[in-house]
Amino acid sequence: MFRNSFPFSFLFFVPILFLISPVCPASDFAVYRMQQFDLQGVSHGCRNAIINVEARPITASVYTRKCVVSKLKELAFSKYKEILQQNANGLLVLLPRTFDQISREDEEHLIELEHQLLSDETQLPVYFAYEDDKLLNIYEDLKSFGNADSAESALEAIVRSSNLYGFQFIINGPQSKALNDFEIVNLQGKLIGHGLEEQLPTVLVVAYYDAIGVAPSLARGSNSNGSGVVAILELIRLFSKLYSHSKSHPKMNLQFLLTGAGKLNYQGTKRWLEDHSEGLFVCMFLSQFKAVICIDSIGSGPGLFAHVSKPPKEGSFADLIIKVCFAARLFEMIHKKINLAERHLSWEHERFSINKLYAFTVSSFKSPRDMRLRSITDTMDKLDVEGLSRNIRIIADGLAGQIFNLSNPGSDIFVDHLSVNKELVSSWLEHISSVPRSAQLLKKDSPLISTFEGWFSKHLRSVKRHTFKADKREPEFVFYTGAEYSLGVYSVKPAVFDLILAVGIALYLGLLYLISQV
Repeated sequence: MFRNSFPFSFLFFVPILFLISPVCPASDFAVYRMQQFDLQGVSHGCRNAIINVEARPITASVYTRKCVVSKLKELAFSKYKEILQQNANGLLVLLPRTFDQISREDEEHLIELEHQLLSDETQLPVYFAYEDDKLLNIYEDLKSFGNADSAESALEAIVRSSNLYGFQFIINGPQSKALNDFEIVNLQGKLIGHGLEEQLPTVLVVAYYDAIGVAPSLARGSNSNGSGVVAILELIRLFSKLYSHSKSHPKMNLQFLLTGAGKLNYQGTKRWLEDHSEGLFVCMFLSQFKAVICIDSIGSGPGLFAHVSKPPKEGSFADLIIKVCFAARLFEMIHKKINLAERHLSWEHERFSINKLYAFTVSSFKSPRDMRLRSITDTMDKLDVEGLSRNIRIIADGLAGQIFNLSNPGSDIFVDHLSVNKELVSSWLEHISSVPRSAQLLKKDSPLISTFEGWFSKHLRSVKRHTFKADKREPEFVFYTGAEYSLGVYSVKPAVFDLILAVGIALYLGLLYLISQV
């Protein structure tokens, strides 16, 4: 048979080689790409998305042209720098299944790592995935394979790797593209006081609704600033009842504002002020506001802080709110001047202060540099619903005390049917935390924004939706596509095995040829 038709008889052996070759089916995993955005001309996050290389564990010694896989505990920032220096082709970080059971040390490690990763841009595709049994098994197998890289000689490394199975990591899909026409939404509504609306003073209550973290699809922001949004929604419900009755209808307007892109240097607030600070009546518009209260992350901590750019005037509306209503409730005022030389503002109220409106921010955090304000660990299980409800009551008491000119504010207003509804607060918080709220994921037709708008329309008047885009000539912010991908994992032999197999096949065919010539 071989002597007469060797080229055709060889086809008989090819299927046999395929049949005896071990094949492992692919597994798909949901992975989340690191942030990518530009802010005020500075790029942040990773620029690439595609991966199609062999994987190696973080314990390996060589990362060149490999996708490095690491558990959260094992990835120090110094190790990340080493991965970059060796020109790795990708990084996959395995996160704990939930953040409620990780240690305080691991949580601080992740928060610090997030801050360092987002401080600069990188060409390395960086992904995150939650640990599951399959991924952990793959990771343990990778560790065994990684031992071949630490062999004392090249021959030993070849022998080791030829006896092991590796994994090919493949993430396909389009490269990220700039969302040049992305629209951000601001929502506003008003409770109109008794009298002529234009002649009545106005108090503005503000909160931004977006969140941020190392990966857009993992940024839930339950405290920062889900708690601020919940506070706005509950204050709307409480004060709409007071304003709806003639006996408790004050001579003051109460306006509420939800702004977008707050985590990106308060772009929504900036644009809202620009839109309302143009024309002949700008002075009249600004003079209407007695005070602006910004609510930012009030769901943690035993007390509250009032952050101001300048101390309020003695006896002013804001001064009375801070001193009279909050002093007895662990409330502390922190004075910090605005540094216009800094690239980013510290708190949202500074946007209003620059426009000569008296404003202050209420927060559970003492410092705007606290990295917990920008972390994927900010989930609902970290919040104290009881404490959040208490803080909402404090803010409500302060507002009511000055709006209604009460000598003993908070004594008997928000009780019974007007008390803060803890079940409703918890439901709102759960709903808001159920979806990622990174700014680039909250499109103008987002169901969450529509829900906020429906609540505004139900309780407020003059409800308006403001949308805006970045300036095309000199954009202050640019978002990019590509937040979630599918990772395909294939069990493969290493490249050196292909070389060994090719040599073996060549020898085998040569032997067959010699036999056929006999």
